[in-house]
Amino acid sequence: MATLEREYHGHCHCGAVRFTARTDLAGMGDCNCSRCRRLGWVMQSVPASDFALISGADNLTLYQFSTQTIAHLFCKTCGIEAFARGSDGKGQELVMVNINCLEDVPPIDRSAIKHWDGANW
Repeated sequence: MATLEREYHGHCHCGAVRFTARTDLAGMGDCNCSRCRRLGWVMQSVPASDFALISGADNLTLYQFSTQTIAHLFCKTCGIEAFARGSDGKGQELVMVNINCLEDVPPIDRSAIKHWDGANW
């Protein structure tokens, strides 16, 4: 499901953490690592420059595991991880957005979601 690139508004469940992300939703993916498998969220990678945290920075708590290279950020109030921060193989900063936390997302064609073998990475 590729759509035109646009700015999406997103938030955690309680609304304390709010953000915008500019994307075309063309690179949605899921992962089978122990953490992602339990969360079941669909990820969309966006360059850090296309992401803006609008509110709630003081309401985020950090969780890291394994190589501790990804900053998993959870809302302290509702526990939702609406996004995570990391970098690609070239060192460029990225934000992985949980598309289930975005507003006004068109219907998702589940067959278009790319699968990442994070369990064996």
